[in-house]
This record gives sequence, C-alpha cells and structure tokens, in this order.
Amino acid sequence: MTDPVRVVAILQADPGKGPDQLAAFERLAPLVRAEDGCLQYDLHAVVDHPDRFVVLEQWASREALDAHLAAAHMVASAAAATAFRARPADVLILGNDRIA
Repeated sequence: MTDPVRVVAILQADPGKGPDQLAAFERLAPLVRAEDGCLQYDLHAVVDHPDRFVVLEQWASREALDAHLAAAHMVASAAAATAFRARPADVLILGNDRIA
C-alpha cells in the first residue's frame, strides 16, 4: 500500500486579480475532486492578502498526483492562469515523515 501524498500550492494573483483566481478555482475544483485518488483539494485565502491563496491537496498516491499534474484540465488551467497570476504556483510536495 502506498502512502497518501500531501501538497501545498501557493498562488499569487496580480494585484486586484484575486476574484479571478477564485472564479478559476471554482471552475476547476469539481474536475480535480472527481479525479481518481483525489482525497482533498481546497483553496484558502491568506488573511490580509486578498490576492494570495493556498491550495491544500491530498492524493491517495504519488501516481495519482502525477496523473493529476498531467491532466488536460490542469494543463489548460495553468495556461489560463497567466492572465491573472503574478507567477506560476509554488508547489510543495510534502514528505510523509512527521518531523515533530
């Protein structure tokens, strides 16, 4: 059995473009949540930073995450995000070992 994989993605929209990021996530989330192996896919706003967001993800396996990253809707979403994002998402894949 493989371990679940946790991912944190940090999104920075251009100034004033936070609503565009929210709308894009609302369109994308149902597609991602329907993917095989998706256990969590949630967007959180960063307090006092209206154009900054964090996506918390959990996948059943690294294979499920890899399939997600290669999915056509993710490729299209990344291309469309250049219209409102200051830079590409900063994606952190977390280890399974708890440090403390």
